[in-house]
Amino acid sequence: SMLIQPVVLSGGSGTRLWPLSREKYPKQLLALVGGEDTLLQATVRRVDGLANVQLCSPMVVCNEEYRFVIAEQLRLMGKEGTVVLEPFGRNTAPALTLAALAAVRDGADPILLVMPADHVITDTSAFQSAVGQGALLADAGAVVTFGITPDAPETGYGYIQAGAAFGNGAACKIARFVEKPDLATAQAYLDAGSYLWNSGLFMMRASVWL
Repeated sequence: SMLIQPVVLSGGSGTRLWPLSREKYPKQLLALVGGEDTLLQATVRRVDGLANVQLCSPMVVCNEEYRFVIAEQLRLMGKEGTVVLEPFGRNTAPALTLAALAAVRDGADPILLVMPADHVITDTSAFQSAVGQGALLADAGAVVTFGITPDAPETGYGYIQAGAAFGNGAACKIARFVEKPDLATAQAYLDAGSYLWNSGLFMMRASVWL
């Protein structure tokens, strides 16, 4: 069965939620949404029970400052996990490269399921179903990302324009990525119906990313 390596990107320092999340305790390490789990723990737990795949223990990419808090949060969940340290916070691509290098070290070539640590996803079964479809495409060599159907002309997110259908499922080719738009442009995207919010979730084989 397909080997999936969950990779949680926990690089941010959570400045937008200040003062609740100060530099020392970024938002992904706080429990914000009821329940006991922090956002990071909820992200790790979201892949539990993923069907028809072999799941590796989670890998969390973070900076030096949060390594012990993150290790402790994994321990409290009873999860064996790997913490990969970023020497500098340099956004998603380098963090993902560190994870990919760690994932292929023992000769395996798993599918990386890359998840930001600060997502709130209430419908776990819909998430797992989308990931299951994405895994098949990633297994065949595609780089997969997940869009969120927008419900407002939000100017704070990047957008993905969906292109032609791809494969047999609900997937589409990506026509283009668009940076954060102004309000009029965002409204036009919403009206067009072919634009999705860029979620920051990705799937691809480690070797494909490298």
